[in-house]
Amino acid sequence: MVYAKYPDFKTHVRGLAKLIKEDAGNIQRELKRLEKIGFLISERQGNTKIYYTNKHFPIFKELQSIVLKSQRANQKRSSQQL
Repeated sequence: MVYAKYPDFKTHVRGLAKLIKEDAGNIQRELKRLEKIGFLISERQGNTKIYYTNKHFPIFKELQSIVLKSQRANQKRSSQQL
């Protein structure tokens, strides 16, 4: 998850969709869910809604740790297959 790995990352739905090559509709639904539970915060900039990480989310550090460990394990597994 981009927001756990890069807590200072800010983007709008279409920007994130382009970055991770996913459908903007699906991303918008997930961002709204993450905002509803408090993991993300949003703010309006003109007609655009910008999302960013709520670093005060109760389990933010744990989630970030899991994401980073998972990514390292995947990289290690990929390099072993070569």
